[in-house]
Amino acid sequence: MHEWITGRNPIYELLSARRRQSFRLWVNAGSSEKGRLAEILSLARAQKLVIESVPRVNLDPLGENHQGVALETSAYPYIAWQDIIVRAETLKEPLFVLALDLIQNPQNLGNLMRTAEAVGVHGILLPLARSATITPAVVTSSAGASEHLLVAQTNLSQTFEELKQAGAWVIGLEHSPEAQPPDKVDLKGPLVLVVGSEGEGLRQLVRKSCDLLLDLPLSGKVTSLNAAIAGSIALYMAFQARKLQ
Repeated sequence: MHEWITGRNPIYELLSARRRQSFRLWVNAGSSEKGRLAEILSLARAQKLVIESVPRVNLDPLGENHQGVALETSAYPYIAWQDIIVRAETLKEPLFVLALDLIQNPQNLGNLMRTAEAVGVHGILLPLARSATITPAVVTSSAGASEHLLVAQTNLSQTFEELKQAGAWVIGLEHSPEAQPPDKVDLKGPLVLVVGSEGEGLRQLVRKSCDLLLDLPLSGKVTSLNAAIAGSIALYMAFQARKLQ
């Protein structure tokens, strides 16, 4: 299956990662070959892609903010969850995994992927159904970070048990009386951080599969955080803890 990716940063990252097969690049006729576009064209030529100059009317249906460029490419390359462990072992780092339990908004998924890539997460776990997947919209909202991440679609609860046997702690993010504050939770070692859906939070079976729950205390009038914001804060907390070990 082919799909079109738009936007200069997402396309640059996709071509840099070289994890997909790319077929042709459309560039808005009259665009100046400079900056990020020049870098894209250099990568495209090096990979011997077909480059076509097209009118803007051809690009407009492919994305609202295409920035004058679109790339036809193969579908997103999901991996087996075991490959995430291999990456951590190869880097000789404590396992760092983000699991997303039924995140359905593509913008939230993209934002979480962008943060995950920035803090060195080894891979992301998505459920087998009822979840947003890595669509062109997600690639765009992640600014192309998705192209550098390992993402597996799997049964979360079963995979958590396997990861526990590999030495990881599974910590669910939840604003509830049962959850522990950050100063009571060790985020330094092998870790699976679980973020629940925008409306319902963690599903009961996934919640039961967690070793413990992490709460982000709030002192303002707002009683909850957006899933992508809360997940990003927790990811940076883990990133900081891992840097200090």
